[in-house]
Amino acid sequence: MSVLITGIGELTTNAETTGDALIIDGDRIAWVGEASKAPAADSKTDVEGRAVLPGWVDSHTHLVFAGDRTAEFGARMAGKPYTAGGIAVTVNATRQASDAELSEIIRKHVAEALRQGTTFVETKTGYGLNVPDEVRSARIAAEHADEVTFLGAHLVPPGEDADTYVDLVRGEMLDAVAPLVRWADVFCEKGAFDYDQSKAVLVAAKEKGLGLRVHGNQLGEGPGVRLAVELGAASVDHCTYLSQQDIDALASSDTVATLLPACDLSTRQSLPPARALLDAGATVALASNCNPGSSYTSSMAFCVTTAVLQMRMSVEEAVWAATAGGAQALRRDDVGVIRPGARADLHVLDAPSITHLAYRPGVPLTHAVWQRGERVV
Repeated sequence: MSVLITGIGELTTNAETTGDALIIDGDRIAWVGEASKAPAADSKTDVEGRAVLPGWVDSHTHLVFAGDRTAEFGARMAGKPYTAGGIAVTVNATRQASDAELSEIIRKHVAEALRQGTTFVETKTGYGLNVPDEVRSARIAAEHADEVTFLGAHLVPPGEDADTYVDLVRGEMLDAVAPLVRWADVFCEKGAFDYDQSKAVLVAAKEKGLGLRVHGNQLGEGPGVRLAVELGAASVDHCTYLSQQDIDALASSDTVATLLPACDLSTRQSLPPARALLDAGATVALASNCNPGSSYTSSMAFCVTTAVLQMRMSVEEAVWAATAGGAQALRRDDVGVIRPGARADLHVLDAPSITHLAYRPGVPLTHAVWQRGERVV
């Protein structure tokens, strides 16, 4: 079943293709161009001058969790600093939750994101931190998310020796989880895992055939960016505190700098140096980091608005980072773009241009969403 979409006021494709119309055929984009030259299609939809862009690609979330950290958030807003240790609260709740409870939580958050134009979601394990709970987290994540990342190295469980736990993560735990995931990640940060521990986990994951990701430079300058570039990781995420050496390393590599501004706002930290990264030639992605502790939002539009209004990104740069940038961070070329052959994921704004995402901050602008060729909103 093919659908011709016409009346596009502004079409953002992130590709060479352009025009004011496109055709969806099945789950793929079949054609893009001028409406006057459109091939025949089975049906037609007029979006009446609205802007059309690719669906958001949220390349960093933590959606397999249970419990609530509202009290922690309130304390932080009252002046208590954020540390990595709060993760343990979610670990305890997640371990106690049933499979059905965890599945329903991730389902609700993916659906919430979809209603706001997010058509492709990565999510991580990391709130199990033992073999059985990491395995079930990966299994449940795979039922709802497009990409799954193993994050057994999220935090050393309270009372456990760090090096002993690292041996578990890169050994028995990795062996059990690897068949269920595409990626491996590590929280390379003071209070979590140091350079040597992080590298040991990532090298073991790479030997298993998994792609690599890194949580790095969130709480201060550290070895995360250096490690990610050294090992050829697809993405290093947070990048809140970067030295010039870090910026230069990212600019001269294929590692994407994934920025998580909602997290920095929630933890009252500095926002990432997006302008410096872009001016140096680094590839930048934006993602929500949706999680119950430090960034409890699924709104990619909020991240785009923040990037424009507070991080000195242009609207075009921010939208690219939240679509094509996220796709690059996941090493995908079939999402985050509107071109023939790409997945038919579309976000139609109730506005004539993408500029309204920042021009009208906080206003819900999603008019319609197509995911894999099916209109879902």
